[in-house]
Amino acid sequence: MAVHRGEIAVAGEGSHHSITPYIPGALPSDDHPTVGDWVLIDQGTLLPTRVLRRRNLFKRRAPGDPRKEQMIAANIDTVFIVASCNQDFSVARLERYLVLAREVGVNAVVVLTKTDLTDTPDVFAAAVRAIEPGLHVETVDGRDPESVAHLAKWCGKGKTVALMGSSGVGKSTLVNTMRSSDSIATQEVRTSDDTGRHTTTVRQMHRLDRGGWLLDMPGMRELQLPDATTGISEVFDDFILAAQRCRFSDCAHGVEPGCAVQAALADGTLTSARFDRWRRLEAEGIVAPAHLGRRRR
Repeated sequence: MAVHRGEIAVAGEGSHHSITPYIPGALPSDDHPTVGDWVLIDQGTLLPTRVLRRRNLFKRRAPGDPRKEQMIAANIDTVFIVASCNQDFSVARLERYLVLAREVGVNAVVVLTKTDLTDTPDVFAAAVRAIEPGLHVETVDGRDPESVAHLAKWCGKGKTVALMGSSGVGKSTLVNTMRSSDSIATQEVRTSDDTGRHTTTVRQMHRLDRGGWLLDMPGMRELQLPDATTGISEVFDDFILAAQRCRFSDCAHGVEPGCAVQAALADGTLTSARFDRWRRLEAEGIVAPAHLGRRRR
């Protein structure tokens, strides 16, 4: 139900406990519980014994140590990628969250909050829709129950929706409004730069009256992706398809003759802003494998 430092909150039929997340005898490479997991627990010792097979798992490179991975959440049906209509809005950050969702095969909906603070919410929505054709985009005032009511179609009985986004975009406010509760503390963003403050400090599931679950998570402003070849190939498919038409298989998409990517940039088929973001991911070592994998297939 929740991940705290050194313990996890678990709930079963008629029972709620805080227990250790460490499975006796398990190796570091074995599955260990994270929020959203189903876990077998010894009723006598209250020690976890096994994590049941997951349908999916969100993870990222651990902050401070890119050699390690940090588990974020498991068994998610839909992810709400939350962004606010203010100075903190970042297409590049949204693309990273979208890559993360595509990599694990989870339906993604971009939820733009704080529409009451802008006269041009459609401009923000258009920028998001330009990322990928057919991407679901919803604009809401997170404090208004009527405004967020249409998000309920993704939150039916037995469904788990995870809210991801940077601090201060309104994730906790959305959870409070959808639950008709103010149990989660929220804070105002800094007015100087619209930068959010960390309010949520643990990953935690919240029950909805209609039977679904919302998973509120701390803001992740810096999202270092693990090997995400599938997610990259879906979100940046236009660049990868263009790269396959380059004259040389090792084309760096700079000044090489016959570069199809540069040709598409010149005629406006591809945009330079997205090209720069794609190259930034390439520098992290997670684009090249997708490019080469497509070429081999």
